[in-house]
Amino acid sequence: MVSLSTKGPSLEPRGRLLISCPDRPGIVAAVSGFLSDRGANILHSDQHSFGAYGGQFFMRIEFELPAFSERFPTLAEEFEAVAQRFRMTSRWSRTDQRPRLAVLFSRQDHCLQELLWRWRSGELPGEIVLVGSNHPELAPALRDWPVPFCPLPWDPEDRARSESELEDRLKEARVDLVVLARFMQILSPELVARWPGRIINIHHGFLPAFQGARAYEQAYERGVKLIGATAHYVTHELDAGPIIEQDTVRVDHRHEPEALRRIGQHIERSVLARAVTWHLEDRVLIFQNRTVVFA
Repeated sequence: MVSLSTKGPSLEPRGRLLISCPDRPGIVAAVSGFLSDRGANILHSDQHSFGAYGGQFFMRIEFELPAFSERFPTLAEEFEAVAQRFRMTSRWSRTDQRPRLAVLFSRQDHCLQELLWRWRSGELPGEIVLVGSNHPELAPALRDWPVPFCPLPWDPEDRARSESELEDRLKEARVDLVVLARFMQILSPELVARWPGRIINIHHGFLPAFQGARAYEQAYERGVKLIGATAHYVTHELDAGPIIEQDTVRVDHRHEPEALRRIGQHIERSVLARAVTWHLEDRVLIFQNRTVVFA
């Protein structure tokens, strides 16, 4: 097997901090002051407040820090006093730790191939460590990629066993994020609850319209003039999780379902790739059943 480099240019590590808390004066000053007192240089800072949803504040900061590797591990503990004062939920990460991805698909592999291509070219800030399908005969599609293929026999009469085997594979590969790249199986609420905010799905429709597996057929039957795709986090409710990214394209009466499907696949590829990239770059915060995306 040919060894392929999937990493971009070598850069000094940077830190990231994401926070969510009730909105009140002094948050920005407290956070930036905390970093400044430790000699950190803030490179990017984004913030947003949802006044209509209980006054919730969100912030994403990316920063440099002298002696980064030695000092970064203690920042979260040192920040705890600030977090408690403002009732913050905070998340710290570093750019040199690349999350590990499992990509699952069924028969259609266009979204998978897009992610693999971006991974090989260094555009995907993570590592694809496992590709799985409930159609084992599709393994040859992965022969040119340096990634393990995992057959996932899926028994609709014994979903618990199928999901247990899936989670065993995810655990063995130390997976951080699961991407459903047209994986046409419904995951149980129990499995989803064990992976909160860590399963991303691509839906071939512009949600909340046209949920379920026949989105293009439904769009054709309604005579829509726009079709789209939606990337969202998976929750216990089908196709109803927090939306990360969407896009549309114009169609007309000449496009029958198969034509809509071909057009839609191009949207699916780019929408899913953007959503996965933003998640890996810590640009997404979930609030209730919506997202704040610092893209």
